[in-house]
Amino acid sequence: MPDNEQDNSNQTAKSDFIRQIVVDDLNTNKWNGRVHTRFPPEPNGYLHIGHAKSICLNFGIAAEFGGKCNLRFDDTNPEKEEQEYVNSIEEDVRWLGWDWEDRLFFASDYFEKMYEYAVQLVKAGRAYVCDLTAEQTREYRGTLSMPGKDSPWRNRSIEENLDLFTRMRKGEFPDGSRTLRAKVDMAHPNFNMRDPVMYRILHASHHRTGDNWCIYPMYDWAHGIEDSVEGITHSICTLEFENHRPLYDWFLDQLGVYHPQQIEFARLNLTYTVMSKRKLLKLVQDGLVDGWDDPRMPTISGMRRRGYSPASIRNFCKIIGINKFNSTIDFALLEHCVREDLNKTSPRVMAILRPLKVIIDNYPDGQVEQMDAVNNPEDPSAGTRKVPFSKELYIEQEDFMEVPPKKFFRLAPGREVRLRYAYFITCTSVVKDSSGKVVELHCTYDPATRGGDAPDGRKVKATLHWVSAAHSLPTQVRLYDHLFTKENPDDVPEGADFKANLNPNSQQLLTDCRVEPTLAKASPLGRYQFERLGYFCLDADSRDGKLVFNRTASLVDTWAKIQKSQNKD
Repeated sequence: MPDNEQDNSNQTAKSDFIRQIVVDDLNTNKWNGRVHTRFPPEPNGYLHIGHAKSICLNFGIAAEFGGKCNLRFDDTNPEKEEQEYVNSIEEDVRWLGWDWEDRLFFASDYFEKMYEYAVQLVKAGRAYVCDLTAEQTREYRGTLSMPGKDSPWRNRSIEENLDLFTRMRKGEFPDGSRTLRAKVDMAHPNFNMRDPVMYRILHASHHRTGDNWCIYPMYDWAHGIEDSVEGITHSICTLEFENHRPLYDWFLDQLGVYHPQQIEFARLNLTYTVMSKRKLLKLVQDGLVDGWDDPRMPTISGMRRRGYSPASIRNFCKIIGINKFNSTIDFALLEHCVREDLNKTSPRVMAILRPLKVIIDNYPDGQVEQMDAVNNPEDPSAGTRKVPFSKELYIEQEDFMEVPPKKFFRLAPGREVRLRYAYFITCTSVVKDSSGKVVELHCTYDPATRGGDAPDGRKVKATLHWVSAAHSLPTQVRLYDHLFTKENPDDVPEGADFKANLNPNSQQLLTDCRVEPTLAKASPLGRYQFERLGYFCLDADSRDGKLVFNRTASLVDTWAKIQKSQNKD
């Protein structure tokens, strides 16, 4: 696994209907003992958490049953595809812990083969060149209650169709003027079977084939051929392709070629999240987020930058399972999986987000002590580190109240608390600025309480984290909330779109934070637990000594609270 991480998921994923199909096929030797899947993304955007579910399913099944999984790019639309997206997808799949080995393929690898197969269907009288416009084609398809009607060009001769299709490939016709359509059944109850388009004319440069082609295959035509050529056994798709399966089967049966089995499962939907690449692209293009890898985005690159671990995403995909009905998963479950993993793997450090200076009046001037601090109580092998302690410290502003309410047990005038790994201190006086804001505390410490309890047995009700003012490092911290204010971002008034539910407070930048000096050696994307504050990740843009941390998740486990409440009910 990547990053030397321990995968928190079980080695054998829980059974689901797709894995049961695979087991049954192995028992009957349907595919001669083979299991061969593929993950087939379109390189027209960055992958999101929904794609992670598909990645873990396809690569996971191959791994569990001793099979193979291909990474195949469905690059059939040159107007929307870019090499940038190809590179990002490869990075995401590797980061999640999967390896396609030597099985990297592109739909464009098979353009010539697809063309030859299309010619085969034309010669068999099962495909024809149609001159209807896109709008006319839609009109001719009919409705749910009325059958479609034949194109005026449906009965062209085979010779004429071959001539026109050849000339389409040579670039003799303008975009949109002609298509190649399958001759199936214009009265079929399934719209996808009403003479679907196989090729459209598109004079656009392709990111891999350049200007070699000016006709490009449609997904439904290309999809089955790619699976067939690669010898795929189980062609796993999301549920919206269930109605496309009869066409998938029809094409392969008409060609008389190797025929994989298409299986559909429900895609992932998350609360407070959009999963449409079109909508995510709109957010990026309109400058409403800071790129595809903005930590608020549900993209895998955004989650990586925010500090989510590959193991936590894999475990999330295992927990939600695979089913045949659409549902929406609470975002709190994903964060729960993140916390579970990071709690076990993240080093603890002390950081102050909103500093309040503390001066220990009876602490020797110039003295610095190195306190022993535990790196991870969940992992004894992580050992300890040294944290400098001095006369002037910073604590969190919220850890002090001048007039505390009844159940506030942290620092207040005349009150004693423990400083983590250090001493008991007592607040003796308060310094305010001209506006009356508390800007500095004066305290005394008890030297006899170093690193533990008081020898006389007295107790305190609060332990505070801190950093040394002289030794701590300045840093910026980004705090995140949901990108949308509603669980369903598409729940908008008439005439509005999903952007109406954007959360204006989804990102907050704190500029005067302080962290302990051990973080001077932090690596980009390194994950830490800031004690009492949450999980944080060093942003990839941190450089030249300028530290920027993104909050991955708070310490409050909303999902655990939900489960506890449901169990009580």
